[in-house]
Parts: sequence; structure tokens; C-alpha cells
Amino acid sequence: MNILVIEDEERLAVLVKQGLEENGYATTLAFDGLTGKYLALQNDYDLIIMDIILPNINGIDLCKEVRAVKPDIPILMLTALGTTNDKVEAFDAGADDYLVKPFDFRELHVRLRALTKRSAVNSKRQDYILKYADLELNDQTKIVKRSGIEIVLTPKEFKLLEYMMQNSERVLSRTEIADKVWDTHFDTGTNFIDVYINYLRKKVDKNFEQKLIHTKAGMGFILRHGELN
Repeated sequence: MNILVIEDEERLAVLVKQGLEENGYATTLAFDGLTGKYLALQNDYDLIIMDIILPNINGIDLCKEVRAVKPDIPILMLTALGTTNDKVEAFDAGADDYLVKPFDFRELHVRLRALTKRSAVNSKRQDYILKYADLELNDQTKIVKRSGIEIVLTPKEFKLLEYMMQNSERVLSRTEIADKVWDTHFDTGTNFIDVYINYLRKKVDKNFEQKLIHTKAGMGFILRHGELN
């Protein structure tokens, strides 16, 4: 495994590198966004860890630029910013996971293993098209359509909708969605899952008479054609 760490706090970067290398990961460091961008685009890495607040290019913009060129590389954000809006912004930029400083290296290691495992599974998975009612999701082209009309989604919205379509007509709890879509434990102090469900509703249901995304009070969310009982 070859990992790029983009972190301007040199002491933290060195500690992360030491911990990664002790666990068998080859690690490259960059201390600013511009250097990180050059390394990320010029070399092949299995995963990128980056801070949000970086010199020259901030982590949000850097994540977008890397994701545009390398859409499948796992990206983990490290930052001291931990509000729901901060998390949503990071996920919208294309981040796969988000870890708030300060953190225990053991948690970082668990997150990395989950991301690399999911990446390996996805790379082996055959391309396919999911269909439910008049909704269609193409996992190869990343295009979503409803009644033939294309719907533009962010990477995290796409993953959330994909999981809901894979589990249509089944109530999905917030905990399950956090675990399966975000590879993280649900934090009851934030509402970022509800935020993303609302994003999907505005894009998938707003302009259509038949609503597909429903809330089961006190239980979670369900993709279903028709009203709940």
C-alpha cells in the first residue's frame, strides 16, 4: 500500500507517517496543497490523507481537483473542523471519509482499512445498472436518470442513492447508512445523513409527482414506490 499524506503540521505529519510505516504502508509526505497536488496527480497512490486547512491550495479545492482526474482513489480528510457543514463540504468535494483532530491512530488505521477494503471490492465489481421504478443508476458512467431526465449528483449523494437502490423497500437506519456509505460510526451529535437525504429528495423527488424517498419516523429512510402504510 502506498499512501500520500498532505498535512502542513509537520509534527503531526511525521507521527502519521511513522505510524503508517510501522503498519506496513509506504508513505509520502507533502506539507502544502500545491506540492500535494503535484504528487497526487503525477504518482500512483492507493489512498490519500489530506488536511482541509493547507497553504497554497486548501483541502476542499485540492480534493475536487484530485477527484476530477482520479475519481476512484480513496480520500480521507483530517481536520480540526468538525461541524456538520464542514463534513458536508468535505463529502461534497469528493472525500470518502472524515476524521476530526485530535484522533487516536488506531481509529485512523481502522478507517484506512475500511477504505482500502471497499476500494478493492469496487475495483473487482462488474459494472452494472440499477433500476427502481422510473429511476436508473449507471455505476459505470455515474449517470442517474429519472423518467429519462438526467439528475446531477455529488459523489457522496451518488453513493447514498446507490446504497438505497441496492436495498430498496427496506428501512435503512442512520447507523447503517453511516456504516455502509460513510464507513464510520454514527455520531448522534450531527445530522449530516439527514442533510444528504434532503439533498437527494430535492434532486430525485422534487420535480416528480410520485415520491420515492420516504422517512419512517424514529426508524430511518426507505426507497419505495408508493406511500408508506
